[in-house]
Amino acid sequence: MLLHPSSLPGTGGIGSFGEEARRFVDFLHKSGQSLWQILPLGPTAYGNSPYSCYSAFAGNPLLINFEAIVDDGDLTPQGLQADPPGDHVDYGATTLYKSGLLKVAAARFFESAPQRRKEEFWQFCDTTFWLHDFALFMALKEHFKGESWNAWPEPIALREPEALASWSEKLGVAIGEQKYQQWQFTRQWKKLKSYANVLGISIIGDLPIFVAFDSADVWANPQLFHLDEKGVPIVVAGVPPDYFSKTGQLWGNPLYNWDRMAAEGYAWWVARLRNDLSLYDMVRIDHFRGFEAFWEVPVWAKTAVNGRWVKGPGEALFNTLCYALGNLPIIAEDLGIITAEVEALRDQFGFPGMKILQFAFGSGPENPYLPHNHVRSCVAYTGTHDNDTTLGWFESLKAKEQKALLSYLDRDKGDIVWQMIKCALASVADYAIIPMQDLLELPSTARMNVPGQAAGNWSWRCSPDAFSGRLASKLAHITELYGRLPDFVG
Repeated sequence: MLLHPSSLPGTGGIGSFGEEARRFVDFLHKSGQSLWQILPLGPTAYGNSPYSCYSAFAGNPLLINFEAIVDDGDLTPQGLQADPPGDHVDYGATTLYKSGLLKVAAARFFESAPQRRKEEFWQFCDTTFWLHDFALFMALKEHFKGESWNAWPEPIALREPEALASWSEKLGVAIGEQKYQQWQFTRQWKKLKSYANVLGISIIGDLPIFVAFDSADVWANPQLFHLDEKGVPIVVAGVPPDYFSKTGQLWGNPLYNWDRMAAEGYAWWVARLRNDLSLYDMVRIDHFRGFEAFWEVPVWAKTAVNGRWVKGPGEALFNTLCYALGNLPIIAEDLGIITAEVEALRDQFGFPGMKILQFAFGSGPENPYLPHNHVRSCVAYTGTHDNDTTLGWFESLKAKEQKALLSYLDRDKGDIVWQMIKCALASVADYAIIPMQDLLELPSTARMNVPGQAAGNWSWRCSPDAFSGRLASKLAHITELYGRLPDFVG
């Protein structure tokens, strides 16, 4: 199943790692599922996109469960508010509410927590190499009213040692709050992951290939990116013009200085993937093709038209990662403009690719996304977080396209969503993953993201009664029907 924790029901205005998350895990177990795929868990920046975060290592404090913090003794129940009505997250109100209470919880923890808990906290701080840079970065952003790091005073923007020491002392309280949040995030998430693993459910995380410019990653490691002497990007990421966009997509992420990364033994990437594999059982890499070649666009360009393909690190990076980390449980997002070289890199390391059923129909029987063309080493999806729901997608098709789809399925449109789910499960693909919205047969209003749309994304939430026993039984039945049932089901 594909469901981001923010989409879970529960208190606090957004899904969290609390009781509702465990209810969802129980639902997965009872319905015979063994994979839970999520989106990136990082602290989201403007637009609330989990693919644009302030850190590639840190977690999103909005996902912290307050009831667990009450149990810890850092909050009182009286301070909690009821969950607002509706099936979408109000990020403005939720951020204001949760960030305020997290400050209260941190203050109470530092003032009166038992020594045992404080020792656990300091152990986390001492063993988490990225933590201080991130906490200082976020404290500075708060101090400078959200300004991008390259707009801060030059000494701290360029990380002069005296400035780092001075600001670390000046913003000590805010830095402590940030570290407390990351400690709570990590311990809550790892408890939830352990709960899922005990029930035979593996977590698939998501690793975006690029990082945001306004992030602790770029601020703390400017030498690893193509920046000028003032910290401004020279070139940025995007994708070229194609059938869907005459001007391509200009993402604006800074591009890696792969030569410098290679000279450092790809240490940053080793650390990043090691961190992710401590949080997840498998990792989907978004825009995998960028490791073979990426679209480089001059920073002055208004669109992605004037870009060029530049070779990426390719097998050298993955050889290093394999040497450092062993077998890599990676899913390669190989959608878009995929060349033979990209496929060869994917296959060289045995990474399964992705087959999206919503892309399968309308271009003839040779379409690689059609189920009869699937291979075992792939992951079959009805759709992803970037697609419409299957019901919304089907309803948007022209009558001729609907007829062709129904002819392929040999079904009528009355049960189209479940027919597509069965189609994914019947594939020879090693893995099949279904978005929760499709399991619930929801319309386009439940869509998670519309690429290129700046607002209104990432906010859908399940209803409190979504994880019913009847639905679990139905899903378990067809999972068994297609030979995908694990050894034990609750």
